[in-house]
Amino acid sequence: MSKDVEREVLKMYDRSRPNEDDLFETSRVNHIAWSLAVFCAGLAIWLGIALVNAENQRYALMTNQCPDPLFKGAIDKACLLTVHSREHWWEHLWYAATHVRPESEPVERYPARRQAPAAAR
Repeated sequence: MSKDVEREVLKMYDRSRPNEDDLFETSRVNHIAWSLAVFCAGLAIWLGIALVNAENQRYALMTNQCPDPLFKGAIDKACLLTVHSREHWWEHLWYAATHVRPESEPVERYPARRQAPAAAR
């Protein structure tokens, strides 16, 4: 009879034992989504840096800040790598983000084709 009483007591306290499946801490965070978000944020920062560098060189070329001292009309490529054509990097980023179309009108390459010659009329 003592074994039956013991079984009843053990059965009663059986639910109080820790569940060994959940004993170790498990993460419920979606690691793929967070990894993708961090990757996209890094990509956006990298593309922003590249855009700032490209706009810096474009503006230096437009304002002729890197002329070659030896050859007239040539460009000093070493100067383009180190030039700071505007005071702050965010000015390059703002200009590049707000000016996505060319400023000037497109030049007609072959205006003679558009107009018929006077002798042909």
